[in-house]
Amino acid sequence: MKRILLFLMVLAAIVLLDSCKTDTTCRIHGTVGKERLNGKRIFLVPLFGPQTAEFVDSVVIEDGKFEFATDSAKMFKILVDYHYRMGIQQLLVVGEPGDIEVKIDSVSSAHGAQQNDSLQAWKELTEQYAHDRDMYYRTVGMLRQNNHMEDAVKIEQQGREVLQAYKNRTRQMAANMKGTTVGDFLEGIFPKTYQKKMPDGKIVTIDADTDEPVNQ
Repeated sequence: MKRILLFLMVLAAIVLLDSCKTDTTCRIHGTVGKERLNGKRIFLVPLFGPQTAEFVDSVVIEDGKFEFATDSAKMFKILVDYHYRMGIQQLLVVGEPGDIEVKIDSVSSAHGAQQNDSLQAWKELTEQYAHDRDMYYRTVGMLRQNNHMEDAVKIEQQGREVLQAYKNRTRQMAANMKGTTVGDFLEGIFPKTYQKKMPDGKIVTIDADTDEPVNQ
């Protein structure tokens, strides 16, 4: 009886420990917005590091759907077979634990877990900045073509201010997500300083926004 009791206690402990294990699996549930992609292959590719067959996952899109699973806390890009990639936006995702809902289309998106929600917010911020930047470029071009140089200079300054606001917002998002995969990624996009080798061989720290040496 004691042996049976001991066995049951050990079995219960094993079950309890197993139930306490943290599920680190990232489950990506995807849909595509183009019927022509049915039967085509879609890939989950590491953003950094080797991109050989050993590290790249792929599945066939069926009925407009696909799924991936990974337990790697890395950044990946999701992209369709290059033969059918025209007009389809690739998408960055993070392999964080949980379920992520992904849509691959002319404008792709990902939602469902904290880091991927933050990455999606930054993606939308970036797309808005790109739209504004292009508008400023076109306006400046037309002003210069019509010899309105003073107005062109003002619009150029506004464009620089919009860029700086985008940089600052990206840096703030990086700070908010510090210590995460997304935080590390965003932090590397607009570092505040960089190192520059001067003619005399001296290495100087430069402010990335002003291109001026940082007083140390």
